[in-house]
Amino acid sequence: MTRKVADLVGAMERIAPTAFAASWDNVGLLVGDPGAPLSRVLLTIDLTRAVLGEATSRARSDAVVAYHPPIFAAQKRFLAGSPAFEAARSGVAVYSPHTALDVSPGGTNDVLADALEMRERAPLRPAPARDAELKLVTFVPPEHVEAVSRAVFEAGAGRIGNYSSCSFRAPGTGTFFGEEGASPVVGQAGRLEEAGEVRLETVVPERRAEDVVRALRGAHPYEEPAFDLVRLAAAPSGLGLGRVGAVPRAALGAVAERVKKALGGAHVLVAGALDRPIERAAVCAGSGGELIGDALAAGADLLLTGELRHHDALRAAEAGLAVICTRHSTSERAALLPLAERLARELSGVGVIVSREDRDPFVFA
Repeated sequence: MTRKVADLVGAMERIAPTAFAASWDNVGLLVGDPGAPLSRVLLTIDLTRAVLGEATSRARSDAVVAYHPPIFAAQKRFLAGSPAFEAARSGVAVYSPHTALDVSPGGTNDVLADALEMRERAPLRPAPARDAELKLVTFVPPEHVEAVSRAVFEAGAGRIGNYSSCSFRAPGTGTFFGEEGASPVVGQAGRLEEAGEVRLETVVPERRAEDVVRALRGAHPYEEPAFDLVRLAAAPSGLGLGRVGAVPRAALGAVAERVKKALGGAHVLVAGALDRPIERAAVCAGSGGELIGDALAAGADLLLTGELRHHDALRAAEAGLAVICTRHSTSERAALLPLAERLARELSGVGVIVSREDRDPFVFA
């Protein structure tokens, strides 16, 4: 079976759906042709010049999965020397999962939670629904139900997971009184009428609501079709930023040693008394300052993260929250190996390797 870059995109969507990435993020296929052949994938945290050289020489990769997006903010120039340009010139596709991998099961935050042997874990900050849904309810003469249903389905309604054309139908009786100037399809204006109708219900992604309503009006036989659009509450996804949960009781210093062993780091930064007992912890891959309040609200004794600003560390310590910082990319890099194993299972026949050249820009001197 010949694999293509599109297969990599599909596999990454199954592992870390881009719908759950932060709204400010830039995730997905950033460089490359989905139709290009795929035989080998290189995984890295950052697409540096050294990593790209590895991809085009030793690793001979058709694609790179770079956790951090090499294209982030809007760019007005695409020049030689930039990682994205050089990847494109070399024919190497680049895919970035970033915050989608942070949120997803088995991603960066679960790997950090594993380093703490966290039990009964939950998202520290639940992910908001990114594609709100509406329920469409309308009332149709029985002989027109199929035509109206088909029109709204083709416009984007009626999809639930892997199922399409989903609806509910129930017979009933509608009433109306046609005022002056009305031209009812059933009965006459100027008197109260009753008509047999079918109540048709289906779901509509909010972004497709305008198209679906236009299709409904176009297919419905009534001059003024009655319909409701009801906003649906999002079902809990179980996904979100960070993780929080119980950890084996130990002193902060012992927990720091556990983290170093699990993540392969020689040093970590610790804020808090080393003999302080830790029983409940929160984790946030990368920069965790934004989630200090969430960690405190969740009753955590410890926040394990990649980095914090000086004043954020002070704020956490003064509020009674111990902190362990591993360096930014060190908190993320341990997730590459389990990601490589998952991708290899998804993409049989494709070589998936972790970069040897990828490393944190900071070293301890």
